[in-house]
Amino acid sequence: MRVYTWEFILLTSRLWAILKSNMRNIITILTILTFLSLSFAKEEVFYLMGTYAIIDLPEGKNHQAYRYMRSIEEKLSDYMETSEISEINRKAGLQEVEVSPETLEVIKKALYISQITEGAFDITVGAITIRAKRNKEISMEEAIKLVDYRKVKLEGSKVFLKEKNMAIDLGGIGKGYAVQKAYEYIKTPKGFISIAGDMKVWGEKRLLAVYNPITKGILMEAINKKDLCLSTSGNYLRNHIVGKQNHLIQVTVAYGDCTITDALSTAIFAMSDEQRQRFLENHQDIGILLLYKDGSVYFNRTFLNYFELIILRN
Repeated sequence: MRVYTWEFILLTSRLWAILKSNMRNIITILTILTFLSLSFAKEEVFYLMGTYAIIDLPEGKNHQAYRYMRSIEEKLSDYMETSEISEINRKAGLQEVEVSPETLEVIKKALYISQITEGAFDITVGAITIRAKRNKEISMEEAIKLVDYRKVKLEGSKVFLKEKNMAIDLGGIGKGYAVQKAYEYIKTPKGFISIAGDMKVWGEKRLLAVYNPITKGILMEAINKKDLCLSTSGNYLRNHIVGKQNHLIQVTVAYGDCTITDALSTAIFAMSDEQRQRFLENHQDIGILLLYKDGSVYFNRTFLNYFELIILRN
C-alpha cells in the first residue's frame, strides 16, 4: 500500500484546482483532510452539503454514491428553499408537512439522540442558527425560548413544529446520515466515503488521521481493525455549535453508524463537563477521543478497539 501524508494530498492537482477556484473553502478542505484515507487509490472529490465529499468505491460507483447523497441534501438542506426541511420551517406553528422516508428517518434519529443526551443535541436549534443568526427574523432571546426538541410532532409521515418561528437545522447530523445512507445504498464490498468531518471505511484497512487544531498538525494516526465511522466536531473553524461552556476543543466519536457518530460528536462537544462525564459513564459502547484546550487527550477502551494500531502525536 502506498502511503501519502495529508500535507502531500493537500498539494495534489485535483484539490489544488478546487482551492484556486474557491478560496473561501480552504478551511473546509483542511477539515476533510483530517480523515483522509492515505492509500489514495481512486477517490474523487465532490462539492456537497456546502463542503467537500471524498468518495473511493470499487466498480466505478463514486458518481452513483454522490448522486444519491445529493438527493438526500435536496431533502434535508435548510439552505434550499425547495427542501422538505425548509417547508417544515416555513409552516412552523401553522401546518404539518408530509415528508419522505429519509427526512422522517433522520428526524426520528435526531430526536432519539436528543433524548439520550438530555437535550445537548437538539435540531430545533434552527431557531437560533437560522431564524436569529442567519435571517435576523427574531431576536436571540426569542430564539433561545423556541429551542425544544419535545415540540417536534411526528404523526405517520408528517412533521409539525408546534410553535411559530421554530426551525429545524440538521447541520449536526445530516452529513453523517448521508454517508451512512450512501453506504447502505451502494452495497459495495469495500469503500471509503467522507463529507467534511464525517467518514466511513468498510471492507478494508486504511491509515486514518485526526487533525489537531492546537498544533495545526496531526493528533492521531491509526489503522482500522474493523468497519467504522468517525466523526469529529469542534468550534475552532467556525463557531457553529451552540452549547455550554466546557474544557474541550475537539471531540471524535467512533461507532458503526455515521448518523450516530455525527450527532454524538456534536452533542458531546455541546455538553457541560459534568453532563459529558455522566453520558460517557452510561454509554461505554461509544468510542470517544477527546482533545482538551490544554492539549491533554482522553480516549476510552471502546475507541481503541476499533483500531489495530494507534499513534498519538500530541
